Order: sequence, then structure tokens, then C-alpha cells
Amino acid sequence: MDNSSSCSSVVTGPPPASFLQRTLQRLSSTQCLKFRAEEAAPLAVIALQRYLSEQSEGQQLDSYSYDVTVTDGVWRAKCFLHPDLNHLVHKNTLRTGTDVYVTQCSFVYNERRLGHGYICLEGLRCDAQRSAVLPRINDVSSLPMLIRHGMERSLVLQSDVPLQVNRKHYLSLWNNDDPEGNIWTSGCPPSETVLDVSKISLLSSLDLSSRNTWKPLPLLVKIIHKSRLRYYGKFGLNKVDYPYQAYFEVADQSGTMSLVLWNELCPEFYHRLNVGTVLYLQNYTLKPSYSSRTRPQMDHHRMKIFRSVEICLNPRNPPSVITVVSPKSVLPQWGLPEVSYQFTTRSEVDKLTNNSTCDVIGLVTFVSRVERVKCKGNKGPEKYWTYRWIHAVDGTSDQPFILELFSSSQVEVFSRICPMTYLVCTQMRVCRVEGSLPYLTSTCETETLITGYHKGQPYVNDPGVKSFIQWTKTLKDNVVLQKTAVGGHYCYPHPPQICNQSMADASAQVPLVSTADLKKELETLQYREHKKLAIQGQITAVRYMKNPKTTQSQPSGVVSTDVCEQAVPAPHNHPSAAEQASADTLTSSTSDKSSASSRKRRIQMRKAAQSSLNRGGTPTKRRLRHTNTQEEQEQEEDESDSAVEEMQHVDRSLQSQNQNQDSSVLAWESSSWPKQQEDVSEHLCQGGLYQDSIYRRFTFDEKNVLLQWSNLQPTRWTAEQTADSIPPALCPGYYQVTILGINKKIAFDAAYLPVVRSDDPRAVGLPQDPHGNTMLSCLSSGFLCPLRDAASHSEAPLPEPEEILVTASELEDTHVVCVLDLCHLGGDEVEILISKVYRVTEVSLD
Repeated sequence: MDNSSSCSSVVTGPPPASFLQRTLQRLSSTQCLKFRAEEAAPLAVIALQRYLSEQSEGQQLDSYSYDVTVTDGVWRAKCFLHPDLNHLVHKNTLRTGTDVYVTQCSFVYNERRLGHGYICLEGLRCDAQRSAVLPRINDVSSLPMLIRHGMERSLVLQSDVPLQVNRKHYLSLWNNDDPEGNIWTSGCPPSETVLDVSKISLLSSLDLSSRNTWKPLPLLVKIIHKSRLRYYGKFGLNKVDYPYQAYFEVADQSGTMSLVLWNELCPEFYHRLNVGTVLYLQNYTLKPSYSSRTRPQMDHHRMKIFRSVEICLNPRNPPSVITVVSPKSVLPQWGLPEVSYQFTTRSEVDKLTNNSTCDVIGLVTFVSRVERVKCKGNKGPEKYWTYRWIHAVDGTSDQPFILELFSSSQVEVFSRICPMTYLVCTQMRVCRVEGSLPYLTSTCETETLITGYHKGQPYVNDPGVKSFIQWTKTLKDNVVLQKTAVGGHYCYPHPPQICNQSMADASAQVPLVSTADLKKELETLQYREHKKLAIQGQITAVRYMKNPKTTQSQPSGVVSTDVCEQAVPAPHNHPSAAEQASADTLTSSTSDKSSASSRKRRIQMRKAAQSSLNRGGTPTKRRLRHTNTQEEQEQEEDESDSAVEEMQHVDRSLQSQNQNQDSSVLAWESSSWPKQQEDVSEHLCQGGLYQDSIYRRFTFDEKNVLLQWSNLQPTRWTAEQTADSIPPALCPGYYQVTILGINKKIAFDAAYLPVVRSDDPRAVGLPQDPHGNTMLSCLSSGFLCPLRDAASHSEAPLPEPEEILVTASELEDTHVVCVLDLCHLGGDEVEILISKVYRVTEVSLD
């Protein structure tokens, strides 16, 4: 929105006690407000809530809308985020626990409802640092909610529901599977009423009944499996206020059958219906079973499974009556079966067939950061799954359980998994991949429980669980703690030893893409979204780096820029990827925002200087360089070209930023790279290795801060969120690799972080065939050889970076396929790591 009669600039003068209150008063007399930088006051973001967008006549920019609750320390205000600013949420630039500055806003009335309206945020500057407002507030929830005069009676404005009145509930901020908001009840006690069980139906009679003559009698059943929630909301389904469903497997003395909980019954009952719960059901309906859904493996129950029909519990037509029976009221004569498990030890997992299922219990030793992956083949609005990798041991094998655990609608459990806790996972599916140890992945029916949630569970008397508990009594905490880790980059299974042509299939697990596709992927990647892909080309340069790129490294999220300003009227003039990366590298952690234009000028000068050097007779054969700062200065004195001097200045800045502990730079370049650079249209430099890419050792003292760091950004800010920063990672050094696409038009930088220690979580299951520690063999194997001295079980001496880089000449003009792991860490930080490098001669074209 440009400057016009409909916009009013805020007048200068002493600010009132409440910036929010003054803003709302001003909006009563003007259509919109714009604020100059010196006029805006910081507002702390205390809630960021997502919901399905309302269907509109115009072009829909996003499938979801966001409500932002902010405070100035005096008032709270729930505001609507203009859809043009949604990308700030997608990149985690706008997030809870930080401050924003409103640069433009308006007040929007609901034309279809009386007494309803809200502030729409149309322009924001986002501060990457911790909030300066929140430390001054004792209790955020005690602050009054700012509502326009005349709208005080609106229940919507005072409730935990979306500002868009056609939506009745919020979604989880980062996925659609987790319950979100106050509507999800869990505290209702089971019924103590006396039940009439003299006339009930058995499940076997439902399976055989005729729909025409069937007369429903009450059911008395026990839940033996519970699925995660499924959200099926999409545009055009406005008549369904709560589009949820959840499957349960229930049993009585005659067998088992599926039960489906529909719509608004999910918020009311989902948390109350757990494995082992006994239900008395009335006014249910039957319908043919949905054959395409996944089902739990139940052979170990040794009960008959009825699959022709499923029980439906609906909020209306007719309204089902659900009675949760108190455990004290359950009688043995009812004949309800016991819940059965199939606990499997780690040593037994190696004998299980692919896709078989099992239950496991173990002591957690490693927990990865939570990442997201986009749902494939989703026909509705864009959806993401959230997941994390876990290692757990049970004493029966030298190898841990490797668990890929997706969120199972158990928010409190999933976010609290940490080392040194006892973890139970049910209905885990075995995955076997050539060249890697078998791992277990969760299913729709997986239930996850940790220390603090085991009491009263049906499995506590299982022999496998008792045996595990006895083993843990032999352990010493200080010994186990030395083997624990949290967060950082982790990806499993490892790439196969031989690359095959099937990678070119777009549906493959690791699709082969073009450099242009890679650029698009980097631009569209969202917060904590992980993608694995392959790209072919040649490695033209390798540089050894001692320190990861500087990040905020704080639990509330990671954003590399000090301030990010976005407004609706302005076009999204994002700088090129190369400019962003160069600016990030050249700018120190305390950079002045006013130096942006000079940074861009230096970047352009450096490009010009590089081109001039290449044309002016730079030696075409460059190998390992030991460039000393003093030598660079002497060379500068001999150069008469100011552009060359500028390039040397920038090189020293790079060296100062990334190699503070040593003035020398270790690097290798292909002899053809200087000439090839002249034809490169774009060099993507924003990717790399960050502090958040490296795992941390777990300690009980730092438990809370490590959990916050490894979890996703929370929807709501709470006072319990620690202000402590995570300890810096001890990085053993990494390699920045420049890869030129096969058509030599686009180049990009990626980081290679080799496994150098046997206790690195990434070393688990990694094929450790001996190799010669050449640059190519390290890139191909993923580790420095050997990780462990087999005789003494101690760490073996590792080759120095100079020794590895001196062998990089074998990369000269070599056609390779690089497997990359991409992950968006928040803000402008995109992690690009090399997982494996293949020579094309090693690729199978079958």
C-alpha cells in the first residue's frame, strides 16, 4: 500500500504508555497506519497460531492463515497476519519469544458478522534476538486482551479460536497430526455409573449382521490399539467444523474390530481413549471397512479379526454415547481380553523380515533434532510430517535400535524424548536397506511412552520389559552419559555403496535433479524441512574450514540476520543466493545494518577482480595453497589494480570470519576452475555447515535448553522457556566443497563433515571398509579411516587436513554424482551437506 489519502503516518511526539492501545485508537479514524522506524515500538510475539484458510474469490496465496498474538508489556492483542507475510512464518523468521516492529497495519471488519473485527499486520520488521519486552513481564497471561470498543461481547475475540470466524479451531504450527488448543480435553474422570451389561452385542454378531434387520445393542469393548489423528480438512468443507478422524482397534471375548471416532468427538475424547481403556458404546453405526488404510499387526493377540465392517462414533445422526469405564469398575466376568505385546530385543531385530512389526523398549542414548518432510501425493492443502531419529540400547547387542519416530499425536511425549530416558515404542515396522543396519520406523498405530508415562500401562508386567529393567540396574549414569548426544545433522539410512540409474526417477528416495532444480529447492525449502537429493557434475574446489558458520545458537530458533523487514506493498526483492551468502560470511555477528550496500559493492568488486585475474594470466594449475596473511599483503603491494586489492581485502575478511584460530587457509582448486568461472551464470553460496548442524553432549544440567534447541519453534511462548544459550559445538573441522553442475552453468557450495569419532551418532551403521584417506575416498565413504583401533578400542590418530587435500588432484575433471542433505534451519540459514560422492564410473545403469 503506497502513501495515499487512505494511509496515515503516526505523528511524532512522546509515546503513550501502550503502543498497542494508541495504535488501535488511531485505526478508528484512518484506514491504515504506517510507522517510521523511529516511531515503531517493539512488540513481543507470544503466540503464533495456524489454521486452514477460508475460501476466497481471489487467488489463494497460501492454504493456511496465521493469527499472531503480541504484547507491548501493557496489553495483549491477537492480530491477523496478512497472507503476503506468511513466508516469514515458513522460514521461522517470525517466531515466538522475539520482538517485531509493526511498519504497517489496518483494521478489518467482518462484513458478515456484527461486532467482529481485528488488526491486520501488513508490514513487519523481525528482530532475530531474544525479546527485550518479555523479561519485564511477570505473567503474560495476566495482561488484558485489547479489543476495540463495542466488540467486548464477542466470544471469538476472547476465545482460543481463529479470527477468521468460519474456522473453529487451530492446527499445530508445524504439522496437522498433533492436537492444538484448549478444545482438546483430557482431564475428565472415567464414569463410576453402574452399567447394564445384560443386553449387549458381541463384535462377532456385528460382523455377521444384516444391515436391514440389525438392531444396535450397546457394546462393551477394550481398546488394544490407537492410531494417530488424521486431519482431512480442505477447501469447500466449511460445514465440517472439526474435520478429524481417529482409528482404534477394540476387542471383546469374540474378537477384534476397527472403531472410528469422527469430527468434534475427537477433541472431546481422543486424549481419554487410550490402549487398555474399556468403553460402553451406544448409538453407534456400522459401515463397510475402508480397505486402503493401514492396520496394526495383531497376529500375536491370537484373536479373530473382523474386517468387513467398522464401528462409527458420530457427533450426530445419531449422536453416539461414549462411556469411559473406570478401571475399578471392570469385572472379570465381562471376559475382555488382556492387551498383548510383542517386545523384541535389539539382537532379535536382525532376524526379523522386512516390513514386519514389533514393540521395543530401550534406554535412549541419542535424539536428533525434529525435522519435517512434505507429505507425498497429498491432494489437499500442503501438509508436513514431523519426525526425529533416536538411538536406544537394551544390552543385548553392541548396536542400538535405530528408530525413525514420526509424531504420533502425543505432543508432550514426542517433545520430551531425551537421552537417559526409558522409551517404549509399539507397532514399529522393520526397514531393511542394503548397506545399512536395519532400522525401525513408526506406523500410524505406533504409541510412544517415556519415563514418567509408564505407570499403569498394560505392558509393565511383560517379561521383556521386566528383563530390560533388571539390565538397567547394572548401569552407571556417568558411564552412559559419556555416550549420549542430542541434535545436529543426522540422516539414515546411509546411501548405498553403488549408485544406480533408478535415482533418476522423480519418485525415488534420492531423486537425481538438475542444478536449476536445486536452486528452486533451496528457495522453497521451509523451516526444518529436510530433503535428500542427488546432483551430477564435478568438484572444482575444496576448502578446509575450522569453524562452522556463526549462528544465534539459541533454543528459540536460529535467524542469521539482525532485522528482517517485510511489508505488503513492497515486491519481494530478495537478493541472489550468492549475495546472501557472501553477505552472511563477510558480516560479523555484531554487524551494522547500515553496511548492507557497501557489502554488496564489495561482492561485485570481488567478482570483477576474479574475472580480471582469470583473464590476466592467473596460473591455470593450482593445487594445495598455504596462503599467509602477510604474503597476501606483500602481493597486494605489487598489484596496481584496485579491484585486485579489493579482492584480497575480502579474502582476508573471509579468513578472519571462518578461521580465527589460524591465519593459514588450506584449499585446492581444479586447474580448469578459473576459466570455468567465467561461464558460470550463478554460484549458490548460501548453504553450508552451522553450529546447529553439530550434535551436543547431553547433560542433566542442560536438559531443558537442549530439548528446546532440538525441538521445533513452539506455538506459544512460556516463562518456562530458558534464556540460557546452548554450549558451542566442538567442531573438528569440515570441508567446503564447490560443485559445478554437469552443464557448467550453475555452481554451488556444500559442506562435507566427515565422521571422525566412533562415538559420533552418524557412525552407527556406517560401512567402515578401509580406505586410503584421499579426498575422494573420504567423500565417498563419509568418514576418516580408521575411526577406532580394533585392537585397543581407542581412538586412532587421524590424517591432517593437509594430507587429505594434497590428494585432491584426483578430483580434476572427474564426473561425479553427489548425494546431498538439505535442511532449512530458520531465517536465511540452509544446511547443505554432502552425504556421499560417487564417480560416474561407479554408477550402475541397469
